[in-house]
Amino acid sequence: MSSYDVDLRSDTVTQPTDAMWEAMRNAPLGDDVLGDEPSVIALENRIADMLGKEAALFTPSGTMANQLAIRSVCEGGDEIIAHHDNHIIHYETGGPAALSGCMVQGVDGPSGLFDADRVAAAIRHQDVHHPRTRMVAIENSHNRGGGCVWSIERFESVADVAQEHGIHVHVDGARLFNACVAAGYSPAEFARRADTVNVCFSKGLGAPVGSAMIGPADLVERARRFRKMFGGGMRQSGILAAAAMHALDHHVDRLAVDHELAAGLAAGIDRIDGLRVEEPEGGIRTNIVFFHVDPSLGTARAFAERMTDAGVAAYDFDPTRIRMVTHLDVDGAAIDRAIETVRGIASGLSA
Repeated sequence: MSSYDVDLRSDTVTQPTDAMWEAMRNAPLGDDVLGDEPSVIALENRIADMLGKEAALFTPSGTMANQLAIRSVCEGGDEIIAHHDNHIIHYETGGPAALSGCMVQGVDGPSGLFDADRVAAAIRHQDVHHPRTRMVAIENSHNRGGGCVWSIERFESVADVAQEHGIHVHVDGARLFNACVAAGYSPAEFARRADTVNVCFSKGLGAPVGSAMIGPADLVERARRFRKMFGGGMRQSGILAAAAMHALDHHVDRLAVDHELAAGLAAGIDRIDGLRVEEPEGGIRTNIVFFHVDPSLGTARAFAERMTDAGVAAYDFDPTRIRMVTHLDVDGAAIDRAIETVRGIASGLSA
C-alpha cells in the first residue's frame, strides 16, 4: 500500500480490489507466447469487439502499445504528426526515433487538442528532401492537457484530412474510457475512424498492469512479432488479463465518480489564494487536475514537496504547475484532506 495518506500522483498507483485478486487467482492460464493463453485471448477478443476492430494485442504497457503501432506502420525516416504535448514525445524515452527511426512533428492547440487545419499544414509534400508523413497520433483523454477530451466531430475532422492523404491515424487511448464516460460516447463510436488504438487497463480502470494495441488483424499480427522483439512476450499473462477483464466488467461506469471527485478537488483548490486551476478545453473535466502556483508561493516543485511531506502526494509538471489525479483508491474524505492540506501550505507560505 502507498505510504502517503492521499496519493494523487497518478491513477497508476491503484491496488487491485479483493474481487480483482479473486479473478486473477481463478484465471485459466496457458502460454501467451505459444499462443494458447485462454485469458489473454478472451481479453483481446473482448477489447477488439468493444472498439469495433478486428483484433487486439495485450501488451505490458501503453508505451509499448504506442511504439508497436509506430513500428508496425512506419519506416525509418518517416514522420509522425502529434500535439507537442503528446505522450509519445514526452514520456516514451525517444521511442519513435530509437525503435522505428521516426521523427515527430509537434503541432499546437489548446489542452492537447488540435484542428484539421493544423494537420493539413503539417503534412509534408512529396519531395526527396522531406521525411514522409506516415502517421497522425492523438491522445484521448490528453494527459498534459489536463485530461482534456476530444469530441468525435473534432477527431473525425482530423482523421478526414489524414486519411485523404493516405496517412495512418493512431489514438493513444490510455484513458479512453475516461473520455467516453465524460463525453457520453462509446469506445467504438470514437474509434470508428482510427486505424489503431491503444487502451490502458492500469490507469483509470485500476488493473495492476497492461494495455492493448487494437486494429486490423494483419497489422496486429505484425505487431505481435515486434512485441516479441521488444521483449514484451509474456507467458502466464492470463493473471494480468483477468485483472483487465474484471476492470472492464466492473470499473468503467464508476469512472464518473473519479470525475466528480476531480471536479470537487479543482473547485476547492481554485478557491485558495495564490493557486489557479487550469480548465480543460471544452469544459469537460475527467480525472486530472492541474493547478498553477503563484511565484510568491515558490516553485511548483517546492510546493509539491511540501504536499508530499504532509502526506498528500502529487507531481510538479513544470516550474509553475502541479498535477493531481483521482482514481479508484481515492474517496471524498481523501479529497477533503488534500484540499485542506494544500490550503494550509499556501496559507503558511503567504503569511
